[in-house]
Amino acid sequence: MTRSLTVLATGPLTTVQDGGRPGQGALGVGRSGPCDRAAARLANRLVGNDPDAAVLEATLGGLVLRAGADLVVATTGARCSRAHNGPVALRAGAELRLDLPSSGLRTYVAVRGGVAVEPVLGSRSTDLLAGLGPPVLSPGDVLPVGEPSGPMPGVDLAPVADPPGGEVTVRVLPGPRTDWFAEEALRALTGTAWEVTGESNRIGLRLAGVALERTRTGELASEGMVRGALQVPPSGQPVLFLADAPVTGGYPVIGYVEDADVDRCGQLRPGQTLRFRGALAPR
Repeated sequence: MTRSLTVLATGPLTTVQDGGRPGQGALGVGRSGPCDRAAARLANRLVGNDPDAAVLEATLGGLVLRAGADLVVATTGARCSRAHNGPVALRAGAELRLDLPSSGLRTYVAVRGGVAVEPVLGSRSTDLLAGLGPPVLSPGDVLPVGEPSGPMPGVDLAPVADPPGGEVTVRVLPGPRTDWFAEEALRALTGTAWEVTGESNRIGLRLAGVALERTRTGELASEGMVRGALQVPPSGQPVLFLADAPVTGGYPVIGYVEDADVDRCGQLRPGQTLRFRGALAPR
Protein backbone atom coordinates (compact mmCIF):
# COMPACT_ATOMS: atom_id res chain seq x y z
CA MET A 1 0.00 0.00 0.00
CA THR A 2 1.16 3.52 -0.81
CA ARG A 3 1.58 6.05 1.96
CA SER A 4 -0.71 8.69 0.53
CA LEU A 5 -3.87 10.70 1.03
CA THR A 6 -6.41 11.05 -1.77
CA VAL A 7 -8.43 14.27 -1.79
CA LEU A 8 -12.14 13.51 -2.26
CA ALA A 9 -13.42 17.03 -1.48
CA THR A 10 -11.68 20.29 -0.54
CA GLY A 11 -14.27 22.56 1.02
CA PRO A 12 -13.96 26.28 0.20
CA LEU A 13 -10.14 26.23 0.16
CA THR A 14 -7.45 23.76 1.17
CA THR A 15 -3.73 24.33 0.69
CA VAL A 16 -0.46 22.68 1.71
CA GLN A 17 1.56 24.71 4.23
CA ASP A 18 4.86 24.19 6.02
CA GLY A 19 7.29 26.54 7.77
CA GLY A 20 7.39 28.74 4.69
CA ARG A 21 10.21 30.57 2.92
CA PRO A 22 11.80 32.83 5.54
CA GLY A 23 14.68 35.15 4.72
CA GLN A 24 13.97 35.61 1.02
CA GLY A 25 12.31 39.02 1.13
CA ALA A 26 15.26 40.65 -0.67
CA LEU A 27 14.47 38.38 -3.62
CA GLY A 28 10.82 39.45 -3.60
CA VAL A 29 9.65 36.17 -2.05
CA GLY A 30 7.45 36.28 1.03
CA ARG A 31 7.44 33.66 3.78
CA SER A 32 3.89 32.31 3.43
CA GLY A 33 3.17 29.27 5.66
CA PRO A 34 0.17 28.65 7.94
CA CYS A 35 -2.08 31.53 8.94
CA ASP A 36 -2.19 30.01 12.44
CA ARG A 37 1.39 28.86 12.98
CA ALA A 38 0.81 27.68 16.54
CA ALA A 39 -2.04 25.37 15.49
CA ALA A 40 -0.04 23.92 12.60
CA ARG A 41 2.98 23.23 14.79
CA LEU A 42 0.80 21.60 17.44
CA ALA A 43 -0.72 19.28 14.83
CA ASN A 44 2.78 18.21 13.76
CA ARG A 45 3.97 17.62 17.31
CA LEU A 46 0.93 15.43 18.04
CA VAL A 47 1.99 12.99 15.29
CA GLY A 48 5.74 13.11 15.96
CA ASN A 49 6.69 15.34 13.01
CA ASP A 50 9.09 18.24 12.86
CA PRO A 51 7.04 21.31 13.94
CA ASP A 52 7.38 22.88 10.48
CA ALA A 53 6.56 19.78 8.41
CA ALA A 54 3.96 20.21 5.67
CA VAL A 55 0.32 20.04 6.77
CA LEU A 56 -3.02 20.79 5.16
CA GLU A 57 -4.79 24.07 5.94
CA ALA A 58 -8.55 23.73 5.36
CA THR A 59 -10.83 26.78 5.39
CA LEU A 60 -14.32 26.33 6.88
CA GLY A 61 -14.19 22.55 6.78
CA GLY A 62 -15.49 20.45 3.91
CA LEU A 63 -12.21 18.57 3.39
CA VAL A 64 -12.53 14.81 2.80
CA LEU A 65 -9.42 12.59 2.59
CA ARG A 66 -9.00 8.85 2.02
CA ALA A 67 -5.96 7.02 3.38
CA GLY A 68 -3.93 4.89 0.98
CA ALA A 69 -2.27 3.03 3.88
CA ASP A 70 -2.49 2.87 7.67
CA LEU A 71 -1.68 6.43 8.81
CA VAL A 72 -1.79 8.58 11.93
CA VAL A 73 -3.34 12.04 11.65
CA ALA A 74 -4.23 14.94 13.94
CA THR A 75 -6.40 18.03 13.48
CA THR A 76 -5.98 21.34 15.30
CA GLY A 77 -7.25 24.91 14.98
CA ALA A 78 -10.96 25.21 14.11
CA ARG A 79 -12.73 22.09 15.41
CA CYS A 80 -14.36 20.12 12.58
CA SER A 81 -14.72 16.72 14.22
CA ARG A 82 -14.97 15.20 17.69
CA ALA A 83 -11.50 13.68 17.37
CA HIS A 84 -9.53 16.92 17.65
CA ASN A 85 -6.24 18.05 19.20
CA GLY A 86 -5.01 14.47 19.44
CA PRO A 87 -3.55 11.71 17.22
CA VAL A 88 -6.00 9.38 15.46
CA ALA A 89 -5.31 6.17 13.54
CA LEU A 90 -6.63 6.32 9.98
CA ARG A 91 -6.72 2.82 8.48
CA ALA A 92 -6.10 2.13 4.81
CA GLY A 93 -9.24 3.00 2.84
CA ALA A 94 -10.77 4.97 5.73
CA GLU A 95 -11.89 8.56 5.28
CA LEU A 96 -11.27 11.70 7.31
CA ARG A 97 -14.10 14.24 7.01
CA LEU A 98 -14.01 17.81 8.29
CA ASP A 99 -17.42 19.29 9.10
CA LEU A 100 -18.21 23.00 9.30
CA PRO A 101 -16.51 24.28 12.49
CA SER A 102 -18.66 25.96 15.11
CA SER A 103 -15.98 28.63 15.61
CA GLY A 104 -12.71 29.52 13.97
CA LEU A 105 -11.88 29.51 10.28
CA ARG A 106 -8.87 27.27 9.57
CA THR A 107 -8.26 23.63 10.50
CA TYR A 108 -4.84 21.99 10.23
CA VAL A 109 -4.43 18.34 9.31
CA ALA A 110 -1.06 16.76 10.07
CA VAL A 111 -0.19 13.25 8.97
CA ARG A 112 2.65 11.30 10.54
CA GLY A 113 5.58 11.59 8.10
CA GLY A 114 4.34 14.91 6.67
CA VAL A 115 2.73 15.79 3.36
CA ALA A 116 5.57 15.10 0.91
CA VAL A 117 4.64 17.11 -2.20
CA GLU A 118 7.55 18.58 -4.16
CA PRO A 119 9.01 21.74 -2.54
CA VAL A 120 9.35 25.02 -4.45
CA LEU A 121 12.21 27.31 -3.40
CA GLY A 122 12.78 25.10 -0.38
CA SER A 123 9.18 25.06 0.87
CA ARG A 124 5.96 23.13 0.32
CA SER A 125 3.80 26.17 1.19
CA THR A 126 1.22 27.47 -1.25
CA ASP A 127 1.59 31.26 -1.52
CA LEU A 128 -1.65 32.57 -3.04
CA LEU A 129 -0.30 36.08 -3.63
CA ALA A 130 2.96 35.09 -5.33
CA GLY A 131 1.59 31.98 -7.02
CA LEU A 132 4.42 29.85 -5.60
CA GLY A 133 4.31 26.33 -4.24
CA PRO A 134 1.92 23.47 -4.93
CA PRO A 135 -1.46 24.38 -6.45
CA VAL A 136 -4.58 24.74 -4.34
CA LEU A 137 -5.93 21.23 -3.72
CA SER A 138 -8.59 19.77 -5.99
CA PRO A 139 -10.68 16.58 -5.75
CA GLY A 140 -8.71 13.65 -7.11
CA ASP A 141 -5.32 14.92 -5.99
CA VAL A 142 -3.12 12.22 -4.45
CA LEU A 143 -0.76 13.54 -1.80
CA PRO A 144 2.34 11.48 -0.98
CA VAL A 145 3.10 11.00 2.72
CA GLY A 146 6.67 10.81 4.00
CA GLU A 147 8.16 8.23 6.31
CA PRO A 148 8.07 8.94 10.06
CA SER A 149 11.30 10.45 11.35
CA GLY A 150 10.67 10.81 15.07
CA PRO A 151 8.89 9.06 17.94
CA MET A 152 5.26 9.67 18.83
CA PRO A 153 4.97 12.10 21.75
CA GLY A 154 2.71 9.88 23.86
CA VAL A 155 0.01 12.58 24.14
CA ASP A 156 -3.61 11.54 23.71
CA LEU A 157 -5.11 15.03 23.86
CA ALA A 158 -3.68 18.55 23.89
CA PRO A 159 -5.69 20.82 26.22
CA VAL A 160 -6.05 23.70 23.77
CA ALA A 161 -9.13 25.93 23.63
CA ASP A 162 -11.07 26.26 20.39
CA PRO A 163 -10.78 29.60 18.57
CA PRO A 164 -13.31 32.09 19.97
CA GLY A 165 -16.42 32.90 17.99
CA GLY A 166 -16.99 36.39 19.39
CA GLU A 167 -14.91 39.51 19.74
CA VAL A 168 -11.13 39.09 19.88
CA THR A 169 -8.63 41.54 21.37
CA VAL A 170 -4.98 41.59 20.25
CA ARG A 171 -1.91 43.61 21.14
CA VAL A 172 -0.66 46.31 18.79
CA LEU A 173 2.67 48.16 18.69
CA PRO A 174 3.41 51.49 16.98
CA GLY A 175 4.26 51.30 13.29
CA PRO A 176 6.83 53.33 11.35
CA ARG A 177 4.22 55.75 9.98
CA THR A 178 2.18 56.75 13.01
CA ASP A 179 3.22 60.31 12.23
CA TRP A 180 1.06 60.18 9.11
CA PHE A 181 -2.07 60.08 11.31
CA ALA A 182 -3.75 62.50 13.68
CA GLU A 183 -4.01 61.64 17.36
CA GLU A 184 -7.75 61.10 16.85
CA ALA A 185 -7.01 58.36 14.34
CA LEU A 186 -4.52 56.69 16.67
CA ARG A 187 -7.08 56.73 19.48
CA ALA A 188 -9.75 55.39 17.15
CA LEU A 189 -7.58 52.44 16.16
CA THR A 190 -7.38 51.19 19.74
CA GLY A 191 -10.65 52.64 21.01
CA THR A 192 -13.17 51.11 18.62
CA ALA A 193 -14.15 47.67 17.37
CA TRP A 194 -13.33 46.62 13.81
CA GLU A 195 -15.42 44.20 11.78
CA VAL A 196 -13.72 41.55 9.65
CA THR A 197 -15.12 41.82 6.12
CA GLY A 198 -15.82 39.14 3.54
CA GLU A 199 -12.94 40.43 1.38
CA SER A 200 -10.45 38.91 3.83
CA ASN A 201 -8.20 36.01 2.80
CA ARG A 202 -4.77 34.49 3.45
CA ILE A 203 -3.15 37.74 2.35
CA GLY A 204 -4.85 39.84 4.97
CA LEU A 205 -7.88 40.79 7.03
CA ARG A 206 -9.79 43.72 5.60
CA LEU A 207 -11.39 45.62 8.46
CA ALA A 208 -14.38 47.97 8.51
CA GLY A 209 -14.90 50.73 11.03
CA VAL A 210 -14.02 54.37 11.62
CA ALA A 211 -12.02 55.85 8.73
CA LEU A 212 -8.48 56.57 9.93
CA GLU A 213 -7.66 59.97 8.48
CA ARG A 214 -4.15 60.96 7.53
CA THR A 215 -2.48 64.25 8.31
CA ARG A 216 -0.27 63.87 5.23
CA THR A 217 -1.19 63.49 1.60
CA GLY A 218 0.79 62.29 -1.35
CA GLU A 219 2.58 59.09 -2.18
CA LEU A 220 4.77 57.00 0.09
CA ALA A 221 7.72 55.14 -1.38
CA SER A 222 7.30 51.37 -1.19
CA GLU A 223 8.57 49.93 2.08
CA GLY A 224 9.19 46.44 3.41
CA MET A 225 6.07 44.66 4.65
CA VAL A 226 5.70 41.80 7.14
CA ARG A 227 3.01 39.59 8.62
CA GLY A 228 1.17 41.54 11.32
CA ALA A 229 1.52 44.95 9.67
CA LEU A 230 -1.55 47.21 9.82
CA GLN A 231 -1.53 49.12 6.55
CA VAL A 232 -3.99 51.96 5.91
CA PRO A 233 -5.01 52.57 2.29
CA PRO A 234 -6.68 55.83 1.18
CA SER A 235 -10.11 54.51 2.27
CA GLY A 236 -8.93 54.74 5.89
CA GLN A 237 -10.01 51.13 6.51
CA PRO A 238 -6.98 49.15 7.77
CA VAL A 239 -5.70 45.87 6.38
CA LEU A 240 -3.98 43.42 8.73
CA PHE A 241 -1.51 41.31 6.75
CA LEU A 242 -1.45 37.56 7.34
CA ALA A 243 0.66 34.68 5.99
CA ASP A 244 0.70 35.61 2.28
CA ALA A 245 1.52 39.27 2.91
CA PRO A 246 3.26 41.18 0.13
CA VAL A 247 6.98 41.83 0.49
CA THR A 248 6.56 45.58 -0.04
CA GLY A 249 3.71 48.07 0.23
CA GLY A 250 3.11 51.71 -0.62
CA TYR A 251 0.55 52.70 2.04
CA PRO A 252 1.51 53.83 5.56
CA VAL A 253 1.74 51.21 8.32
CA ILE A 254 0.12 52.58 11.46
CA GLY A 255 0.98 49.64 13.73
CA TYR A 256 2.01 46.00 14.09
CA VAL A 257 0.08 43.23 15.78
CA GLU A 258 2.34 41.17 18.04
CA ASP A 259 3.39 38.00 16.25
CA ALA A 260 1.72 35.51 18.60
CA ASP A 261 -1.58 37.36 18.22
CA VAL A 262 -1.47 37.21 14.42
CA ASP A 263 -2.17 33.47 14.74
CA ARG A 264 -5.44 34.29 16.51
CA CYS A 265 -6.34 36.77 13.77
CA GLY A 266 -5.88 34.00 11.21
CA GLN A 267 -8.88 32.24 12.77
CA LEU A 268 -11.30 35.18 12.48
CA ARG A 269 -14.37 34.80 10.28
CA PRO A 270 -16.10 37.59 8.35
CA GLY A 271 -18.49 39.35 10.71
CA GLN A 272 -16.39 38.86 13.83
CA THR A 273 -15.05 41.95 15.57
CA LEU A 274 -11.45 42.72 16.43
CA ARG A 275 -10.07 45.17 18.98
CA PHE A 276 -6.51 46.44 19.28
CA ARG A 277 -4.96 47.02 22.69
CA GLY A 278 -1.91 49.23 23.03
CA ALA A 279 -0.66 52.80 23.18
CA LEU A 280 0.17 54.50 19.90
CA ALA A 281 1.67 57.95 19.68
CA PRO A 282 2.84 59.99 16.71
CA ARG A 283 6.61 60.03 16.27
